[in-house]
Amino acid sequence: MIELRTPREIEEMRPAGRFVADVLLACRDAAKPGVNLLELDALAHQMIKDRGAESCYIDYHPSFGAMPFGKVICTSVNDAVLHGLPHDYVLQDGDLLSVDFAVSVDGWVADSALSVVVGTSPSAERLEADQKLIRTTEEALEAGIAAAVVGNKTGDIGAAIAAVARAAGYEINTDFGGHGVGRTMHGDPHVPNDGRPGRGFPLKPGLVIAVEPWFLETTDEIYTDPDGWTLRSADGSRGAHSEHTIAITEDGPIILTARE
Repeated sequence: MIELRTPREIEEMRPAGRFVADVLLACRDAAKPGVNLLELDALAHQMIKDRGAESCYIDYHPSFGAMPFGKVICTSVNDAVLHGLPHDYVLQDGDLLSVDFAVSVDGWVADSALSVVVGTSPSAERLEADQKLIRTTEEALEAGIAAAVVGNKTGDIGAAIAAVARAAGYEINTDFGGHGVGRTMHGDPHVPNDGRPGRGFPLKPGLVIAVEPWFLETTDEIYTDPDGWTLRSADGSRGAHSEHTIAITEDGPIILTARE
């Protein structure tokens, strides 16, 4: 069911968005060579506890997950791009890390993701390729948000995202995309990363959605890691992921998870 939020409810969602942004920035700053992914998860877990918030991930068990997720953030490294299950892995110089985080604060959920190159890339060519990939997801996110205006449809968001990806030379996987956000992490409508303008669900004031472009360097095919969660590129190429939770209003989209 798709629910539209009142202006007051959107204001009530802002603390969740700010907290998600704070946790992602803390994880980004802590992601140094020699840091274990489990340490990043522990950092986020402690921040959740201190805030009195509630993890959206730890007990999450959708049909595509092998078991309850069991951690509070997603950490996807290099050829992993989505749903990365934190495990005993020490970050290395030049790793491409994507961190995805959703949490409930006072009953409202926010969801966001960012990608970063860890440390110093051992190759200028590799660094340039990684930075291009990350930058493209960020530019696609900006384009998708710009298209999230009253009168447009979800297909307009997808078309805007896809145009940026294709201009940069990336293919687009449509198995996973954005979604509605509210009292729960994942709801309707689905927000695709590719689409046709004028098609899909109409964007109305009060609709709160997560927009989340993610691209792989040289493929659009993925497979599930033996851990039952982590999604990796079929050819071993790297992936990046950017995401914000936004509220659609008559005055334009509000980015609830803006990282300032």
